[in-house]
Amino acid sequence: MDDFAVMWDWLGFAVRWLHVVTAIAWIGSSFYFIALDLGLTRRPGLPEGVHGEEWQVHGGGFYNIQKYLVAPPQLPEHLTWFKWESYATWLSGFALLAIIYYAGADLYLIDRNVLDVSAPVAILISLASIGLGWLLYDMLCKSRLGKNDTALMLVLYAILVAMSWGYTQLFTGRAAFLHLGAFTATIMTANVFLLIIPNQKIVVAELKAGRDPAPKLGAQAKQRSLHNNYLTLPVVFLMLSNHYPLAFGTKFNWVIAALIFIIGVLIRHYFNTVHARKGNPHWTWALSAILFVIIMWLSTVPAVLTGERQVSAAEERFLASTHFPAVRDTVMGRCAMCHAAEPGFAGVRAAPKDVVLDTDAAIAAHAREIYLQAGRSHAMPPGNVSAMTEEERRLLVTWFEEAR
Repeated sequence: MDDFAVMWDWLGFAVRWLHVVTAIAWIGSSFYFIALDLGLTRRPGLPEGVHGEEWQVHGGGFYNIQKYLVAPPQLPEHLTWFKWESYATWLSGFALLAIIYYAGADLYLIDRNVLDVSAPVAILISLASIGLGWLLYDMLCKSRLGKNDTALMLVLYAILVAMSWGYTQLFTGRAAFLHLGAFTATIMTANVFLLIIPNQKIVVAELKAGRDPAPKLGAQAKQRSLHNNYLTLPVVFLMLSNHYPLAFGTKFNWVIAALIFIIGVLIRHYFNTVHARKGNPHWTWALSAILFVIIMWLSTVPAVLTGERQVSAAEERFLASTHFPAVRDTVMGRCAMCHAAEPGFAGVRAAPKDVVLDTDAAIAAHAREIYLQAGRSHAMPPGNVSAMTEEERRLLVTWFEEAR
């Protein structure tokens, strides 16, 4: 029994769960404070220094929330800092990147028809691109361009489009989308860790010392917070995209990613406008729907890669196994009616998760998934609709564990 493969798969599941939980916490608190800030109202009689207030009701209680532009006359000893949600999201996301894409670089990260490099080189490219992305972004924000929010946003969008294309020239389509999400999420978390929180700590220290903090500290933090606001929804899409091959596995996948950023901005603009009580711009939803239809159309274009994918050393071992002929017969008989280019099972129009198992190379490429889903567990076939026997499941286990 390959206990390590099972434990590693469960580790990936646990870290993914942690990543989702922390992301919900970060996005939830972020969206809440954005809505709160935009919805503040001013009225006569507010305490000195209060910019606005809002009354909210939740859980059977009423809340009166007031915002000070600088600070109250007497700064409280205890302040709640919203930062660990962001840090934990990035740390868990990076751990997941390492568990899946770095440890499984030959399968998930590298496409030798795109760029034929070794696993260590691919990982270094990955790390460098994510780190350099933040440095470039930070430099632009601190330059003269950073004083013009509109021009800065347009330049940043151009960079994101370039990265959308660039990543597809380096990695598999799945990894390209994941890295574009990591590239953007790193900028967002670095904004919190390297600028927003440090600036806020300086402001608190200045106030406690009886000095007036520099106005630029708040302006810088507000600008970075605005960027994080508009980048959130595209990042969520990119992180979920690995479940949808029609998004990442098509010829114009980089164009799809670029359009997703526009859709995310449109949706955030709608909610920001509504929360600020400045109207109800329904046109943003109409335009988003049109762009999504365009994305659907782009996904039907034939894949850019042609020819047979190169077989890795591990896949060669699976193909050379003495058990492989029997494994192939089992997969063809129990799995390929759904996992085929043209599924023959009633009600299945496309191979689930775009996993096609109708060739020897495809079976070898998906050996780990076959082992985990149909050998070590009964997840596949669903409901055992093709009546896979226990003997056949043991065969899949023996084949994988011996060849691995």
